[in-house]
Order: sequence, then structure tokens, then C-alpha cells
Amino acid sequence: MVSTKLYTAIYVVLFVSATIQVLVEFAGLNYWTAFGIIIVLSAGKAVLVAAYFQHLRFEPRSLTYLVSIGLAAALALTLAASYSLL
Repeated sequence: MVSTKLYTAIYVVLFVSATIQVLVEFAGLNYWTAFGIIIVLSAGKAVLVAAYFQHLRFEPRSLTYLVSIGLAAALALTLAASYSLL
């Protein structure tokens, strides 16, 4: 069982990451720089949520790899969609 202290720390990390994403949007950065920062933060948040809140950290590694393939596919589709916008 994971402790409340760990869940609180994960919540704080997710909250800070979301706040940084909003600040990046309003910072007036170059499109690709802002896009890269937001993608990295989003991937980190997705890994945290999948690992602890969906309990993948405690599952067999094969299931974790399967979910990682889905995450990589979603990232590839996001990059392809953003490229087509320009």
C-alpha cells in the first residue's frame, strides 16, 4: 500500500507541472520551444499518473511496456498533428 505522504507528493508535482504549463503558454516563447516544454511536462505527468494512480508500478513489466507503446504512439500522433498545422 502506498502512503498518503507519497500521494500528496505526487499531487504537488502534478499541480506544479500544470502550473508551469500554463505559465509557458503565456510566456510568449517560440512555438516549438513551448511545444517541447509542454510535451515533456505532459509525458512526465502521464507517467506519474499511470505508475501510481493506475497502479502500473506494481504490475508485471510486460503490462508496463504495453502501456508505454501506447504512450509513444500517442506522442507520435501528437507530433504529426502539430507538424501538419504549420
